[in-house]
Amino acid sequence: MLRDALFLARMDARYLLTRRETILWTFVMPVIFFYFIGTITKNAGGGDARDPIAVSVPADAGFLAGQVIDRLKAANYRVVRPETRREFEEFRTRLEIPAGFTDAVLAGKPQKIRLTRTGKDVGADYDRVRLTRAVYTVLADLVVVTAGGGEATKERFAALEREPRTLTLEVKTAGRRIDPPTGFEQSVPGTMVMFTLLVMFTSGAVSLTIERHQGILRRLASSPMSRGAVVAGKWGARMAVGVIQIAFAMIAGTVIFHMRWGSNLPAVALVLLAYGALAATLGMLLGNFGRTEGQVIGFGVILSNVLAGLGGCWWPIEVTPWWAQKLALFLPTGLTMDALHKLVNFGASPAEVVPHFLVLTAAALAGMWLLARSFRFQ
Repeated sequence: MLRDALFLARMDARYLLTRRETILWTFVMPVIFFYFIGTITKNAGGGDARDPIAVSVPADAGFLAGQVIDRLKAANYRVVRPETRREFEEFRTRLEIPAGFTDAVLAGKPQKIRLTRTGKDVGADYDRVRLTRAVYTVLADLVVVTAGGGEATKERFAALEREPRTLTLEVKTAGRRIDPPTGFEQSVPGTMVMFTLLVMFTSGAVSLTIERHQGILRRLASSPMSRGAVVAGKWGARMAVGVIQIAFAMIAGTVIFHMRWGSNLPAVALVLLAYGALAATLGMLLGNFGRTEGQVIGFGVILSNVLAGLGGCWWPIEVTPWWAQKLALFLPTGLTMDALHKLVNFGASPAEVVPHFLVLTAAALAGMWLLARSFRFQ
């Protein structure tokens, strides 16, 4: 039986991996999705995001305007200086520095810097705080530079900036990470989990339906091979494709997108193997009970996308409502993504994902038992 199963698995895996649609959705599209989703979400909630602010600076504003801009950059702003008034008005957060700003300040004349922001929310208060801090920091530096009758110049401000500070603040993260992953940290594992299920629900399931319609399964049933060998061989082929797909996605994510899989790589691999086994089983079940190719493809595409969306493959499930996070734990995609986030991003130990591994494995075994008892040769 084992010899027959291995023979079928080897031949079927070779056949599946030479199909154009399998190659496309296993090796090409995941990398494109890694880049596309990872690029557009890399600043979504991450600590490296810089808030854009449009700054209008007249030509005669002087070097103190530059000091204010430098403080805004230090306050996590991405300063943009539009060339036209129309472009300036398109920004949500806008700052206008008056003409003759430096000369007026050095002459002791009060000056007003105008901050305009579309929308009144918590972010508006935060913008005012950061702008106020930037202005008063420049004012404090001006007091220091001019102390004792010194002249305020751009060079003296630069010299003050180079001087060592007598009081410094060191900030570092304590304990486990709490912010959800974004960018490639989310897109690489999320896309990998989604496309593994998608390939199993399409190529893996459809090929079984085609073999049934063409009479290939009936010929296998009349061969000396046992029913168990046929089922095990068909499942083994799809499991092999899933393992190759997962391994390729991990390597591509690491080499091209610098994805880091954490210090518990063996636990990550075990979780993904359990998920791959379940995905292969679900694909076999869909192909077993599906009647037509169109039915299998349509249902497979819809179901894989629904499970991906609800399971946190498209976005971090941690940013969704409480009920959505709980629902995800009852889905194979959500359970796998939760385990990956715990191991890769939140510093969890392998022991914390043992329940995830056991549930995925138990579900795969239950599906294989059902498949062995209900497998249709025609």
